[in-house]
Amino acid sequence: MDASIVTAAPHTPAIPIPATDTMTPDTLPAGPTSTQAPDPWHGYPVPAMRWESVYGDRLVRCFSNRPTSLLAMFAQAAAAAPGQQAMVFEGRHWTYAELDRSAAALAASLAAQGLQAGDRVVMLLSNRPEFLQVLLALLRLGAIAVPVGVREQRPGLAYIAGQCGARAMVFDASLADRVPLPDEAPALTLRLSAESLPDLPAGEAVAPHPAAENDTAVILYTSGTTGRPKGAMLTHRNLVHSALHWQACFRLQPGERSALAVPASHVTGLVAVIAAMWRMAGCVVVVPEFKADAFVALLAAERISVTVMVPAMYKLCLMSPALSGADLSAWRIGAYGGAPMPVSTIDELQQRLPTLQALNSYGATETTSPTTLMPAGGTRDHIDSVGAVVPAANVRVMDDDGREVPPGATGELWIAGPMVVPGYWANPQATAEAFTAGYWHSGDLGAVDAQGFVRVFDRKKDMLNRGGFKIYSVEVENTLMSWPGVVEAAVVGKPCPVLGERVHAFVHAPGVVPSAADLRAHCAGQLADYKVPESITFSATPLPRNANGKLMKRLLREQLPV
Repeated sequence: MDASIVTAAPHTPAIPIPATDTMTPDTLPAGPTSTQAPDPWHGYPVPAMRWESVYGDRLVRCFSNRPTSLLAMFAQAAAAAPGQQAMVFEGRHWTYAELDRSAAALAASLAAQGLQAGDRVVMLLSNRPEFLQVLLALLRLGAIAVPVGVREQRPGLAYIAGQCGARAMVFDASLADRVPLPDEAPALTLRLSAESLPDLPAGEAVAPHPAAENDTAVILYTSGTTGRPKGAMLTHRNLVHSALHWQACFRLQPGERSALAVPASHVTGLVAVIAAMWRMAGCVVVVPEFKADAFVALLAAERISVTVMVPAMYKLCLMSPALSGADLSAWRIGAYGGAPMPVSTIDELQQRLPTLQALNSYGATETTSPTTLMPAGGTRDHIDSVGAVVPAANVRVMDDDGREVPPGATGELWIAGPMVVPGYWANPQATAEAFTAGYWHSGDLGAVDAQGFVRVFDRKKDMLNRGGFKIYSVEVENTLMSWPGVVEAAVVGKPCPVLGERVHAFVHAPGVVPSAADLRAHCAGQLADYKVPESITFSATPLPRNANGKLMKRLLREQLPV
């Protein structure tokens, strides 16, 4: 494996990606649905689209001029900007040419170990250079990457490896004790630590696999709250369209620099950071662990221009003493998702970092990252919105009987488009239950306003019912997080034999003297009385989240006081 590293100046002028595939302004096709404004992205570099039949029974709008695969997209960047920085890790820098060579060498070595097109390979890798190298090597072989969060334990890994029939696993050496035993995953015949990859015997060069757009490139297992996780099949078509959505809707430029501060193994890190940077011949600055002080210093040192993180990470940056003296003038886009951003945090970001735009996003594993993105300058005017539907997507708001509700009314968000996965790996029942005519049932309650901006109120199962009064937990959580010092808040229903549920809040406010009475009084001044938390648990540690950054309310419900 070629692990060449360069230490040249980290800010080489960007070389444009191929002109034949750059974005050009175009008008969206006529006939928008009732859930989308006529042109929410007017003036943006949205590429031309056409209707295409995909996955057998879907008719979706696709970008007409696009790379044919994720590997082809990377190859375009490597050909156009071979000397441009592709990856940074702890001060070391790889160019696109060097990353391409190291991935090609690794692909040859893995092929010599017997890996071939179609094999599933579990990647139990933390945020480290090997994640990108292994991913590219598997794409080159036509193998299917199965990234898994490093918090997963051996029983979960054994299930995932068995369910997808994984042939191999690449893992951090420190996690070797979690690798399934032979009797737990019989098909798993090749086990390699990341640290051992440079020592693999060299193999003969492997020509890049000619992947079809509908081929599965990645399987991501969803972190469901009940039952076994399901393996969402992310195709090359899905991944390429999402990267193009990030490019067009955030007006990304060649040579952008993005911090990989969220797990690379989940859809935000994989798509919003890695794939989006490959589209732009940009640089992925790999962050092994998020610590606010060190992260702020990294933002300045590496001239980061784009981040995609959860709101709590921005709040922790604002609380860091390092922020005051740091030159963050290059930091232009601060995208966030997974949870609401408190208005107070948005205002403080604007005040202290005037060059930074905080822009909301909304998506899921099944939508290959973004379903909506906030247009530039729209955050304050649409403070309760997760943004506008991305150009090639379609969102419908449906009732429990599968009927579309009137504009502005609340219902479940159903999502379609070229970035929506075809289904779940080897799980036709789950696929049939979750998809209707190409629309994925999100499980989120929301609405779309007259301007085409989407509001997400709650998960269907997280809406509280207190004596007949419906309470959206997100409204209460936003109010809790507007109290000074609160970093995280989660609201769940506490069972009550009389009212059905009462409002209970979990709050993480480091450095603040807990006062349930004061916090309840704060809420009472802004919320209807039945929405005010009747009990509060102050947590000294961050609230539990999955690797996608979403609060794990199931675990919180298990901690409810009696």
